[in-house]
Amino acid sequence: MAETVKLFVNGQEVEVESGKNLIDAFKVIGIEIPHFCYHPALGADGNCRMCLVGIEDGRPPLVPACKTPVSAGLKVQLDTEKIKKIQHDVMELELINHPTDCPVCDQAGECTLQDYYMSYDHQASRMRVPQVLKGKKMEFGCGVIHDQERCVLCARCVRFTRLITKTGELGIVNRSDEARVTTFPGRQLDNRYALNVVDLCPVGAMTSKDFRFKQRAWFLTRSPGICHGCAKGCNIFIDHNREKGGDDRIYRFRPRHNQLVNGYFICDAGRLSYHQENEGRLSVTRLDGKDCTIDQAVETARRKVENARKPLFLVSPNCTIEQMIAIKALAATRKGRLSGYSDSYIIKGDGDDFLIRDDKSANRTGLSALGIDTSLEAFTQALNEADLLVNFNNDLQRSEANGAFAERLSALNVIAVSSHDNSLTRKATVAFPVSSYSEYGGTIINQDQIVQRFSAAVVKNDPAPNLIEVVRLLGGTMTDEAAISKAMQEAIPVLAGIEASAFPTAGLNLKEKETDHVTA
Repeated sequence: MAETVKLFVNGQEVEVESGKNLIDAFKVIGIEIPHFCYHPALGADGNCRMCLVGIEDGRPPLVPACKTPVSAGLKVQLDTEKIKKIQHDVMELELINHPTDCPVCDQAGECTLQDYYMSYDHQASRMRVPQVLKGKKMEFGCGVIHDQERCVLCARCVRFTRLITKTGELGIVNRSDEARVTTFPGRQLDNRYALNVVDLCPVGAMTSKDFRFKQRAWFLTRSPGICHGCAKGCNIFIDHNREKGGDDRIYRFRPRHNQLVNGYFICDAGRLSYHQENEGRLSVTRLDGKDCTIDQAVETARRKVENARKPLFLVSPNCTIEQMIAIKALAATRKGRLSGYSDSYIIKGDGDDFLIRDDKSANRTGLSALGIDTSLEAFTQALNEADLLVNFNNDLQRSEANGAFAERLSALNVIAVSSHDNSLTRKATVAFPVSSYSEYGGTIINQDQIVQRFSAAVVKNDPAPNLIEVVRLLGGTMTDEAAISKAMQEAIPVLAGIEASAFPTAGLNLKEKETDHVTA
């Protein structure tokens, strides 16, 4: 447990974690210190002056909270008239040339400037001269649109490109009311994390071309989730909305802080992968390429599974641990071969030393934890010997592009259980639509051995069944939650001492000792 110190805030004694600055320490205990330029991932800059606080008997008596560490006995003043005047004056300075375009601004409803105006200013403007005009709708590259008139010059975006991506495309030029953020001449944003500057911007100066004017923030439901774009398993917010007369639809992914996994950021590819949750979905059950009822598909598929002499069950590396356990039990019941072959999900050399991984699947480590073979040799042999392939959401078309299995698959009976429509579902004897990861919950293990759990976010008007339900319809014997949970705890002993309700939000590190996670 972290060490703590006692200090005073507005005359009241509080206990906070040592080693933190005043902003972070006070936030934990529910005390807000307003700030624009400070961000935990970027460090203290001290340029906005919004976080100035008083120190009783201090030298100096005014200090920026972002640069002031907590210390025992410190007497911090947040509610004096002097501090309130500073906050009002800083807000007035920020708003002097700020356009009054909140009704058309994407940031409206989640804008720090709006919130601070209501909390710390709330005064009529004294401006009687024309505002300074700057650039509008400037394309910075990588889908980032910049409005210089809205910018409060916090420099978060500039520091991000210098400290995090180390690409340095952005800078602040000129001085006084002519100062503005811009790109270097002839050079736009060009890195795989550029859209994080939209999240970092406390106002509406940086907006996403992809999300721009699509939805109002207050209409969106923000659900926690985990990105399935690669083996890092970054934590995200899934922002979705069901418009009147429409279906529940995802409008954006945003990073969700998890210091154990992704910190405060996500890559642009993962951020934009929400499009795949909305588009290209398999929405109807098919029999021999034609739409059919679920009962017709189940009857045909179950008969083929029961009559198959050498069935092959192929599982996706994106399936949850729970889904893998159910499929593994089905394969054992039907005396079939089980494979997790998915080498085509790996793009060698595509990863970096930050968040992007070569492996574009979310739970390959789960295959290993359950002892499911993933080798090409074993899969090829099993495929050549099989008289039936039951594919559980494994995107084999990645391999089919190279013609690796196309000939064999064309001559084989295939049952495709898939969330998305692809060449294999169109060729399959039977095709079952199932929910995708934004629509169900489960457990996955990322490449760094972090066990994470997530819950369903999106609820469709006509929801597709969970993959485990299709396993049950095909004759699976381990499909109830209690049995799957017991099997999962046997496969991953670290989970045995933890109730589902007490599972850590940040996840569990399998590299740590198991006893570290067992509650007394």
